[in-house]
Amino acid sequence: MESKHPEVVGFFEEKTFSVQYVCIDNNTLRCAIIDPVLNFDENSATTSTESADEIIALVRDRGLTVDWILDTHPHADHLSAAVYLQEHLDAPRGIGEHVIDVQKLWKDIYNFGDDFPSDGRQWDRLFADGDTFEVGDLQARVMHSPGHTLASITYVIGDAAFVHDTLFMPDFGTARADFPGGDAGTLYRSIQRILDLPDATRVFTGHDYMPNGREPRWESTVAEQRHHNPHLQDMTESDYIKLRNERDAELPLPALMLAALQINTRGGRLPEPEDNGTAYLKIPLNAF
Repeated sequence: MESKHPEVVGFFEEKTFSVQYVCIDNNTLRCAIIDPVLNFDENSATTSTESADEIIALVRDRGLTVDWILDTHPHADHLSAAVYLQEHLDAPRGIGEHVIDVQKLWKDIYNFGDDFPSDGRQWDRLFADGDTFEVGDLQARVMHSPGHTLASITYVIGDAAFVHDTLFMPDFGTARADFPGGDAGTLYRSIQRILDLPDATRVFTGHDYMPNGREPRWESTVAEQRHHNPHLQDMTESDYIKLRNERDAELPLPALMLAALQINTRGGRLPEPEDNGTAYLKIPLNAF
């Protein structure tokens, strides 16, 4: 019998307030990993893998087989651990096909030059809106959900929707839309598509900022979002654009953005070491 209710295990990464997920079909013990985090200390420019290693430990302890390692978009606030996990778990990596647009945009910002491939070849599969795939016996489909970035997508796996930087928890609101390629009106329309999913659809967000000091949370439902999210109540598109633009104007850029996007537009692969054996990040000065 086809399973429609996956088990979802979330891992909260405190530094970037990120949630990485393992979506499990318990009928087959197969799973997908979504938005894994590679830890990065910007003060020492040191990467580490403790967050991704939690996922590996779960997969091995539960005897799971990984069907997919997925990113919802090229993240601006943390580095993707997708390449690291692929090396250890031997599963294909996927992302939305509009990552090509993000690559072309940031290729110019970083002045990467003609040697940088901006055709998405860094991933094993580029998903288009409406594409379907399987996680064990679970049916999964892709919704293009731009606005936060040009490439953002939602993965709907069984009754679980992984929405990342579109909706936050209903007591916090919605995601920013002021990064290069972002647009508040586009984000509003993407959110409306998510809200058209069945009321009982479980919504798993990519961050939680713990308003009023509560404990981290990352699961809600479409119905809860529709009825309780303050950014969605009696909000026309023009109202939302005004609200979103005013809020975004007050937000600082993510501390890791210029490091993260240099890595994440490469599919999560670190720059090649130079002749002294050390890899270097390239940071554009006075560009933002």
